[in-house]
Amino acid sequence: MTKQTKQTLGLVFLQIFATLLVISFLLPTLWMISSSLKSSTEIFVVPIKWIPDNPRWQNYVDAFNMPGLPMWRFAWNTFIVVTISVLGTVVSSVMVAFSFARINWPGRSIMFGLMLATLMLPAIVTLIPRFIMFKDFGWINYTIPGLDLYFPWLPLVVPPWFAAGGFSIFLMYQFLRGIPDDLDEAAKMDGAGRIQILTQILLPLCKPVLATIVVFALIQYYNEFMEPLIYLSKLDSWVLALGIRAFNDTNVQNWELVFSASTVMLFPVLFLFIVAQRYFVQGITMTGFGGR
Repeated sequence: MTKQTKQTLGLVFLQIFATLLVISFLLPTLWMISSSLKSSTEIFVVPIKWIPDNPRWQNYVDAFNMPGLPMWRFAWNTFIVVTISVLGTVVSSVMVAFSFARINWPGRSIMFGLMLATLMLPAIVTLIPRFIMFKDFGWINYTIPGLDLYFPWLPLVVPPWFAAGGFSIFLMYQFLRGIPDDLDEAAKMDGAGRIQILTQILLPLCKPVLATIVVFALIQYYNEFMEPLIYLSKLDSWVLALGIRAFNDTNVQNWELVFSASTVMLFPVLFLFIVAQRYFVQGITMTGFGGR
């Protein structure tokens, strides 16, 4: 057997193994989507019936019209929290990573090391101190003065604007370190300031890593359960993660409705990943090849 034949067989084996692995990961999700279109008596049938005889699209309507659980309100709250948080993560990560990667200032290495150390600190360790701090700030069940506008999501949306995501900063830092410094020097000779260098020269080159940060941040904030559970005490302020859990608790006999609501929650993240897949994969690949 020649060396080329061995390499070909090895690639075929790896492809088959990877395909089976992907299918095994997708099976629970596919079963959930299939079950969302079934009646309650079809869900736990053995063997599994992957394609229902009569798909029940009404399950999705019923899931979002349950009395006492305003799922559409939860979806809108989730949109507000995720949009503000993701935008804050992107802006703060870009600014902090640019400072670490392209500007020399005293203590930069020490501060960068401390930032990396926060990645090793479990979020649960700081949960109680953060709650006490936000409580002292008066941000729990906060109402905007003068406008009488109820905005209880400050503990969720403010930290991302202050570079709370160390992993996003690290990704951006690695990518910026891979861009030659000659671009900065040439721009300075043309009279460009640091903000112009960042916005007009570096950011257009950072689309892959920005897409990666957006995808990671969106998944994190979209699926976040613990912090909304701690900070959001009123039903009208809940996000989808809390709503789905409450929906599950109140519909233990109607699993088709639970699966319908869960499937709807899955679609936005899946759609974003499909749209940003090219940039996402490129960003993950390139952030590891800065060469420094």
